[in-house]
Amino acid sequence: MTLHDVAREAGVSKSTVSRMLDERLPNSDSPKARHVREVARKLGYVRDLSAANLRRGSTGTIGVIVPRLTDTVMAMFYEAVSAAAAQQGRFAIVATTDDSPDASRKAAEALIRRGVDGLILTTAREGDHFGEALRERGVPFVYALRHNGASAASVGDDKLGGYLATRHLIDLGHRRIGIVAGPDYATSSRGRLAGYLHALEEGQIAVAPELIVPSTFSIDSGEAAARHLMELTRPPTAIFAINDNTAIGSMSAIMQSGRSVPEDISLVGYNDIPIVSRLPVPLTTVRVPFDRVAEVALHLLFEAAETPEVRMITPSLIPRKSTAPLG
Repeated sequence: MTLHDVAREAGVSKSTVSRMLDERLPNSDSPKARHVREVARKLGYVRDLSAANLRRGSTGTIGVIVPRLTDTVMAMFYEAVSAAAAQQGRFAIVATTDDSPDASRKAAEALIRRGVDGLILTTAREGDHFGEALRERGVPFVYALRHNGASAASVGDDKLGGYLATRHLIDLGHRRIGIVAGPDYATSSRGRLAGYLHALEEGQIAVAPELIVPSTFSIDSGEAAARHLMELTRPPTAIFAINDNTAIGSMSAIMQSGRSVPEDISLVGYNDIPIVSRLPVPLTTVRVPFDRVAEVALHLLFEAAETPEVRMITPSLIPRKSTAPLG
């Protein structure tokens, strides 16, 4: 059902129907208004608030969808978006999804119905068609930190970051290097794994499949993955953890096994969240400039051309005390 259908059935103009059904206006109790509402109810008409808000123009708000704010990376990124948006006179609001595709769709719908000018999504899964659905509805959106392979996105250069982390360990003399890899559905984790494999190939080091252990980006999964690596007949002498959370979990597992960092096992994380420089053994990690990722995401959201573009932001290695030459 459309406004045209309701207007035709009620015998009034489309603009009259729009005005009578606009929740922002005072609820008229005139006979005409009651008639229009009754016709809309009988026809089963439901207003598409997202389309209405888009027609009205900018509301000055941006919706940001993240898996969870207990993940420091996501909290840092949201703060970066909020700061960048404020510089443009906009306001960012956030919704969390626990990395569930269904919850992501519901969160997006809720934000759209509240009139956001566009969406920044950090919950991309390659092959997911959610972006296509948003595009068909005319909802501006951009992916950040992860992408789906088909839509505009602002991400870190994860392959380069994975390469830098692994190359650092190789340059320290390590040859048996484990990786706490992330979930397959995230382009960020796959990119970092690709960088790890590229560094091994460049260093003429054979890939040992038993040294590649998946995780879910969490501290607990990092601890479990590193514990598995410690229990191997030939444990690694170094570990690259796919993010700082899994690196913190890995450090715990290493110490629980009676080993120490970096004397027995060198360890590298990823993202450079604030706490890792203040750990008892400060963590070597790969820094992602979240402020730049946020700025580029906003640019792609409002100013980029129609052609989807994936912009990669360069990360940098931050050496600290958790890595050392192979003894």
